[in-house]
Amino acid sequence: MLREALRSGATIETVFIVRATANEAERELATSCAEIGARVLELQADVLARACDTVNPQPVAATVRLVDRDMPALRALAPDLILVCVNVRDPGNLGTILRSAGAAGAGGVVCCAGSVDVYNPKVVRSTAGMLFHLPVVVGVDAGEVLDQVAEWGLQRWGTAVDHGRDYTEVDLRAPVALVFGNESNGLPDGFAGQLDGTLTIPMAEGAESLNVAATAAVMCFEAARQRRVAATA
Repeated sequence: MLREALRSGATIETVFIVRATANEAERELATSCAEIGARVLELQADVLARACDTVNPQPVAATVRLVDRDMPALRALAPDLILVCVNVRDPGNLGTILRSAGAAGAGGVVCCAGSVDVYNPKVVRSTAGMLFHLPVVVGVDAGEVLDQVAEWGLQRWGTAVDHGRDYTEVDLRAPVALVFGNESNGLPDGFAGQLDGTLTIPMAEGAESLNVAATAAVMCFEAARQRRVAATA
């Protein structure tokens, strides 16, 4: 995570290291952070363990300045594929969504008010460093976001367990916002008028649903597949 923060140009404020157990690569990483202005503090292993929420923390930890952006900053990047998370509450799910979105080439993720904090430690770890590379907007009203992305020229596709269009039969090459709802309740009913339609993943008989992180990964990579095929046609 710290190496990805360093590579992304994020502002690393302080690095904590247990030199007695750190390997050569970890010590070199701390030195690299110091070279860009980070403060490096050596700690005893038990002190670092008390400061971290993992059971067996690695011998290097750091504080990094928040990296989220606002909607105007995201618009300036002219993204043609973004994900909008509405009331996604599980930190592991949100972290995995961020990781999948970045891996599929999405231009950003909007985490609306009511979703879990992007900087929850489990979310941060679940992104596997993608948080430092993918533009993220947090804390915005979901209805306002859907109105704004429509003004940007993006189609707004919600996701539903059933009664939506087969996600492989929709043109996801066009500028699009994929909208994901709560793990248990999906998208609020009142959002239907702000969507261009809903997408559904066909599943084998007896399968009730995929979780929201798996759904996001499938749909992100379908959009990436369609765009790759179009680029090579």
